Amino acid sequence: MSEPDDALLSEIRLHGGIPTHIAVIMDGNGRWAQARNLPRPAGHQAGMVAVREIVQGGLAAHVDVLTLFAFSQENWQRPQAEIDALMELLEEYIAREAAELKVQGVSVHILGDLDRLSAGARRAVDRLMSETAEGRNLSLNLCISYGARAELTRAARLLAEEVRAGRLRPEDIDEPAMAARLYTAALPDPDLLIRTSGEFRLSNFMLWQVAYAEFYVTPVLWPDFTRRHLFEAIRDYQHRDRRFGRVTV
Repeated sequence: MSEPDDALLSEIRLHGGIPTHIAVIMDGNGRWAQARNLPRPAGHQAGMVAVREIVQGGLAAHVDVLTLFAFSQENWQRPQAEIDALMELLEEYIAREAAELKVQGVSVHILGDLDRLSAGARRAVDRLMSETAEGRNLSLNLCISYGARAELTRAARLLAEEVRAGRLRPEDIDEPAMAARLYTAALPDPDLLIRTSGEFRLSNFMLWQVAYAEFYVTPVLWPDFTRRHLFEAIRDYQHRDRRFGRVTV
């Protein structure tokens, strides 16, 4: 890291209150490529560098959980050539990064409807999760073929099936019961949600989990996002007054 980055990292460490869980809507790959007269897949390729940056930044800042929104269920509606390129990039990322992630103690989890992945991509993600399962320094969640409404629908279906089977009473369905059926059941909710590219919307991402997350929107396009930008978001978060609906007396 450069000297200014080191200084900012030291500042946020000294301040305390590092968010336990940071979620990121990685937006702007297409616009980054368009601004350079490049095909959209070139933007996704460049975005892989930013993924490495934020993972390294998360480790340096001692973040426990990092969740990245990589590919939504709606993205399946994009041109097939772009989808194929994204699946190839996913396999490339895993081949390139798996060994280092394991060494750094990063455990990777893939959240979403994995049945829709190509056969090669599915084998790659299964291998990545298996090889990094023992990581204890950072839990990295990659949301792929993910949609929050579909996640909530799935959770409701699981609850309904348990009621029908007699394992659960309708009156026992409460917020903890719903949360336990989400992809993120074993994780704390995000403290900080970062969205790149300046857009102010959730895009069907973690609708349940970000109910009390602090939002940080930056105009920086995802391929240009660095660990310094991550540290700046954390510093901003550290100055928020989180009341969770309560009044501070």
